[in-house]
Amino acid sequence: MGAPVATGQADARTGLPPAALVVLNPSGQRTRTAIEALPFLIGRQPDNNLVLRDNRASRTHARIIAEKGQYVLEDLDSRHGTWVNGERVARHVLRNSDRIDLGVPESYQLTFTLEAGEINRIMDKISSTSGTAGMGDNNLAKLRSLVEVARALQNSLSTQEVLTAVVDAALAVTGCERGFLLLRKGDTLEVSVSRDLAGQPLDASDLRVPTSVIQRALNSRRELLSMSFNPGQETLDSLDRSVAALELRSAVCVPLVLVQSGSMEETRVASHAQQTVGLLYLDSRLSPADLSAGNREVLTTLAIEASTILQNARLMEDQRTKLRMESELKIARDIQQGLAPVSLPSEGWFRAAGSSWASNEVGGDYFDVRQVSADVWAAVVADVSGKGVSSALLASLLQGAFLMASGDFAEIEPTMSHLNRFLLERARGEKYATVFYCMVNSEGLLSYANAGHCAPFLVSADGRLRKLHTSGMPVGMLAEAQFQVVQMQLETGDKIVIYSDGLTEAENAAGEFFDTERLRSCLRENASLSAVDLHKVLLSTLDVFVEGGVIRDDITALVLEYT
Repeated sequence: MGAPVATGQADARTGLPPAALVVLNPSGQRTRTAIEALPFLIGRQPDNNLVLRDNRASRTHARIIAEKGQYVLEDLDSRHGTWVNGERVARHVLRNSDRIDLGVPESYQLTFTLEAGEINRIMDKISSTSGTAGMGDNNLAKLRSLVEVARALQNSLSTQEVLTAVVDAALAVTGCERGFLLLRKGDTLEVSVSRDLAGQPLDASDLRVPTSVIQRALNSRRELLSMSFNPGQETLDSLDRSVAALELRSAVCVPLVLVQSGSMEETRVASHAQQTVGLLYLDSRLSPADLSAGNREVLTTLAIEASTILQNARLMEDQRTKLRMESELKIARDIQQGLAPVSLPSEGWFRAAGSSWASNEVGGDYFDVRQVSADVWAAVVADVSGKGVSSALLASLLQGAFLMASGDFAEIEPTMSHLNRFLLERARGEKYATVFYCMVNSEGLLSYANAGHCAPFLVSADGRLRKLHTSGMPVGMLAEAQFQVVQMQLETGDKIVIYSDGLTEAENAAGEFFDTERLRSCLRENASLSAVDLHKVLLSTLDVFVEGGVIRDDITALVLEYT
């Protein structure tokens, strides 16, 4: 029982068809390991037939043996147990597609699968019906076998294996000698699978019929196209004379037609040549292809099956790409959120409360508050044009530029000019940012530059509102841009409310904007509140307003308070 079993053949002593384990490792990579020796040992020790590099797996975790013509999985007193299809087992008779787990999360997952020998057995069954039964029985047997083939193909985890099995099935049904599955690559056709009637792979160069000829057959019609030739017969109009030079007795072209799915009324088979994914080509030199009515139906069904499999493979790849992108965007969002201030001052002469909410996975807004000297605090709010990853990256770069700024009021204008040149060099004029940058000292002196940003509100404790108007163009637009610095004296209890335009452009269910007037009203009615409480009221007022509405842009709100 320890002798190896040849791949693709049943063991002469056990009568078992060849089998394999499809191994999905913790990193998501999938490999196939043939069960070539019995007993087949599974565990973390290097002398196992399948070595699992997971310290949580036992040294010899489980084994597969042959018993009464079946594969049997046995747990070998492993620490965490052996699980099949979600249930812990001591012994289990394996069936095709059984899922095997090690009893620990995020570890290896094994799928038991019977190899292509089972498909070949079904193909033999199809071939054997061609001349031994009446027409009705023959077609019924082929239809039954086709269902078995489809079920076997459905269990395969490799698209290439499925397409190979489709070609083998088509050869077995028609009796053709060679089969090629060609797929569209732009405006051309490329050989994906090439097989002979004996099930042996061929080289793509063995297809000596010019692909231009096959391309014309594909472009001219969507249904099965068959051609038979007798010695000395001229070629048909749809073929080049080079086909006759190959001395072919017959050739069959079966387009792989896209099946478009939607509602029951919308589900249809595409008819235009450009809506085909490829073509199944079969030919024979010795005898004509068997294209009786039943066989034509089988070929058409196989072509639809292959088309569906290819479409599903593309959809799965698109889904994997989408999930990978979503995962990467989540990481980017976590990093961006990690760059936000960990805490804001809540005691002493300067206090602040702020938040930034991205309308997409990552945002182009940025705010920061930091103490730049013993008696000076600095704050910045920036809004990079556009949305998405590029805007988020530039917002992060802006943060790095402001972190280098000193606590000297005289450095505000040079910092803005440097930032302007920096964005022009990096974004090449394709991106710009509006920025409000300010410093406040312990004497209440406010110094700021507003580069095209929404005019913040200076809110007095008695409800008076004043705007801190724009003093320069957005950074990253013009190399010669000037950034005027404005100074003013704050009074005790004054608050500065800085926000991005996403706040005033938020829509409610009726399509109305939150707008500046609603913002004014909220600030005026709550002017006596602290920075923290005013910030909370502002966000709650916005939430009530936009319920059922649309948020199209990032929303940032920062409240600074001089006490």
